[in-house]
Amino acid sequence: MYAIVEIAGQQFKVSKDLKVYVHRLANEEGSKVSFDKVLLVDDNGTITLGAPAIEGASVEAKVLQHLKGDKVIVFKKKRRKGYKKRNGHRQYLTQILVEGISTTGAKKAAPKKEAAPKKEAVATEEAVEAPKKKAVKAKKEDTQE
Repeated sequence: MYAIVEIAGQQFKVSKDLKVYVHRLANEEGSKVSFDKVLLVDDNGTITLGAPAIEGASVEAKVLQHLKGDKVIVFKKKRRKGYKKRNGHRQYLTQILVEGISTTGAKKAAPKKEAAPKKEAVATEEAVEAPKKKAVKAKKEDTQE
C-alpha cells in the first residue's frame, strides 16, 4: 500500500516504515504529525484518486530529526571581466518516518457506466420539428390562395 501525499508544498510517494527527508517542519523531534492532503492511495491494486485530495484519508508520521542538507555551491563568472561570485546554500530538512496510511471515510472510485442515448432528446427534436412542418404547410396554403 502506498500513497501520494503533499508535505510542505512538495509531493511524495510514501508507504509504511519509509523514511523521508522533507522541508523543515515546525514540530519537535519525536512528535507525531499527520498529513491530510492525500492525493492518491493504492491499496493492492485498488486506486483511489482525489479531486484534488481524498477526504478522510491521512498519513501518520513521526519526526525523527532536524538536520541540514548537503552544501550547494553557486559560482558565477564572466570571462575576461574579472567578475566572480561564489555563494553557498544548505537546505534545512526534517527526517520523518511514515507510520501508517489511513483511508477511513475515503470514497472509492465507482466504475464508469456507459452513456445510453437519451429518449428525452429524441422527443424534444420531434417537438421542435412539428411546429416547423405546420408553418411550412401554412405558408404553402397562403401562396396557393
